Order: sequence, then C-alpha cells, then structure tokens
Amino acid sequence: MKILFSPSEGKTTLVTNEPINKNSFIFPELYEKRKYILDEYNNYIHSLNNEDLNHYFGIKNGTDFKIDIFKEKTCKAIQRYDGVAYDYLEYNLLDKASQKYIDENTIIFSNLFGPIKADNLIPIYRMKQGRNLPNIEIDKFYKKEFSEVLDNYLKDEIILDLRAGHYDKFYKPKNYITMKFIKNNKVVSHWAKAYRGIVLKEMAKNNIQTKQDLLNLIIPNLNLKEIQETKKKITIIYEIGE
Repeated sequence: MKILFSPSEGKTTLVTNEPINKNSFIFPELYEKRKYILDEYNNYIHSLNNEDLNHYFGIKNGTDFKIDIFKEKTCKAIQRYDGVAYDYLEYNLLDKASQKYIDENTIIFSNLFGPIKADNLIPIYRMKQGRNLPNIEIDKFYKKEFSEVLDNYLKDEIILDLRAGHYDKFYKPKNYITMKFIKNNKVVSHWAKAYRGIVLKEMAKNNIQTKQDLLNLIIPNLNLKEIQETKKKITIIYEIGE
C-alpha cells in the first residue's frame, strides 16, 4: 500500500540532519533533475528585490526565506510540513511502528522538490502551490521526468491517492483508490484536508496493507456512504458525522 499525499505551505523550523545531498531523496538516480530545479530556484530568489520576493512567496517577510537551500539543515519531510492535514495526522505523537509505516509508504508531492518519501530530508523553504520559475513549469517538469520511475516504483502496489486535485499535474497514477468527504450532500474542502490526515493516521495505526483492510477501517466521525468504481479508479465516499 502506498499513499500519495499533498505538502503544505506552512513549515516547521525543526532541524535534525545535515543539508540535502543525493541520498536525501527517493530516486537518487534522478537527483540531478531535482537539483536543476533547486539551482534555478536558488538563483531566482536571490535575484529578486525584497518587494518582488514578497510577491513571489506571497508573504510580507519574504526575506526570511531568502536562503541557500543547499546549506540549510534538514528534517523528515513529514515533520517539515505543518498544515491542516499534518496537524490532524499528529505524526510526532504516533508510536514508532506507525511512524515507520508513514515513513515507508507515503509519497509527498512537493511544489519544489517533486515526489519525495515522508522520511526524505528537506530544509525549510517557501513555495506557493502553482508557483513556477522563469521559463519552467515545475509541475510539468516533474511529471515528464519522474512519471516513468514512479510508475515502476508503484506498479505492484495498491495506491491510495489522498492528494488535492492540483497534484495530478505532477503525476497521475494508472490505477488507484481515492476518497471524497461530504457533509449535507456537499463535498467539503477544509475538512477534507483534516480527514486526509486522520485517514493516514488511522491507516498507520492499523498497518493497512490491502484494499479490504482499507474498506474495513473504522475512521472516527466518518461513515462509509458509497463506493464508486471505474476501470482505473475506486472512489470511497464518506459522510462526515455531526
């Protein structure tokens, strides 16, 4: 079972390891492809004045993130992000076996680093969803350069895609399971982020390995409403309780 997951714009300041290198990431054979994007990012943010940097990052204190991404210390990607899904995942509170499950089975699709495992090591950085670099569409770059290796890596796996729809632009699995969360017959957005984190947490705690395990999983405050199947996709629809 492999779980595809979104990143978050919020980041922690945790540092536990040395700066990035070829062995920081899954698919070390493609490190030079990743490094190309990181070099372009590094060069670009250091070319911007403060006003343009604030605009690019979408914040008022953009200079705080004007760093050399190759020199900053790192931590696990799963501990770097701290958006809604990660708050509800509560990775740091899980036991070692559950953390190991997440580390080994979760692939996060970073807007800057591309597809990375949960235990891959990354520094603090800033990159808005959908933001690109001059003359480089980052999502298209990673889709072109990493789709084949991802297909091979995932070919014998059951895939649960818990990403936001935007990350289809980085990679589209060939056969997969996904989830929808509804309340009062409407698909929710904010709470979908929370429940993606909760689902991953409960999967880790229960060591989910098969499709049937997943369908039998009891998730707090979610009621299984419907399962929709097509040739390439299974959609599990949950109703959020009161």
